[in-house]
Amino acid sequence: MKNILYLATILLISSCASDKDYLVTIKTRHGDMKAILFDKTPKHKENFIKLAKEGFYDSTLFHRVIQDFMIQTGDPNSKGAESGSRLGNGGPGYTVPAEFNEDLYHMKGALSAARQGDQVNPEKKSSGSQFYIVQGKVWTNEELTLDMNKLGQACQQMIQKPEHDSIRQVLINIYQTNGPEAYGEKLVELKDFISAEMNVNVSRDVNPERVATYTSIGGAPHLDDEYTVFGKVIQGLEVIDKIAAEDTDPADRPTNDVMLTMEVEELPKKKITKLYGYEYPVEEK
Repeated sequence: MKNILYLATILLISSCASDKDYLVTIKTRHGDMKAILFDKTPKHKENFIKLAKEGFYDSTLFHRVIQDFMIQTGDPNSKGAESGSRLGNGGPGYTVPAEFNEDLYHMKGALSAARQGDQVNPEKKSSGSQFYIVQGKVWTNEELTLDMNKLGQACQQMIQKPEHDSIRQVLINIYQTNGPEAYGEKLVELKDFISAEMNVNVSRDVNPERVATYTSIGGAPHLDDEYTVFGKVIQGLEVIDKIAAEDTDPADRPTNDVMLTMEVEELPKKKITKLYGYEYPVEEK
C-alpha cells in the first residue's frame, strides 16, 4: 500500500510539473519582452534558465544590433563596457551542443543561440550565454523558394556561350553601375529564361509552414538549421523593433547603450496561454 501511495504521489508531482513552464521577462528601457523556451531544445532551455536565475544576464548590453536582422546580447564583458570597446567574445566558459529541430526556425521574435563560425566550430555548438532575438523582414514567396546560388551558377555557365554575349554585357554593366543587389534582381527577372536555356531547376523545396510564416510576420530564413532556435518572444515584439532602430557605431553597437535585466517565473501553461495567447504544441502538453 505504501509503495502504491508513493508511486501515486510521484505521478501527481510529475503531472503538475509538466503543466507549468518558465516565463522569461527581458526588461529594457524600450519596454519588456515576454518569452518562453522550447522543450524541444532541453539543453539550451536548462542552461538559459540557470543563467537567468543566477542574474548572469542582468546589466548586459545588446551589443550587436542590425536593423531588419537581429539584436544580440549575453556577453558578460558588456557589463559596464566603455564606449568603443570590443564586445562579442565573452561567455561562461563552455558551449552547448546544437539542438536543431524542423519545427523551430528563425521567425520574428525567435530566441536563437549565437556561436562561432563553422571553420572553428564544425559541430555548430552554441555559445554558453550569447543569444540573439530575430527581427528580420517579410519575404516574398519567390525569395524563399528560389535558389539564388544555383541560379547564379547557371547564369555564369550560360553567358560563357557566344550567343549570350549581349546578356553578359548587360549583367556586367548592371553590376558595375548599380551593384550586387541590382545584379541579383536582374537574375530573378531572367530566371525562367536561364532555367529553360540551361535545363536546370532553380527552385528549392521549403517547408510550407515556414513559407507561410516568413511571408506574413517575417524573420531570417537564411539562418535556419545553422543556429539553434530555443525560444520565442510571445509579447513585446515592438520592443525588438525599437532596439533594432537604435543608432549604432561601426561595430553595430548602439551608441546609446541598451541594457537589460531578466526575470524568470514559473507559471501554469494555461495561465501563459490565457495571458499571452501562446498555444503550446500538442506534444508539449
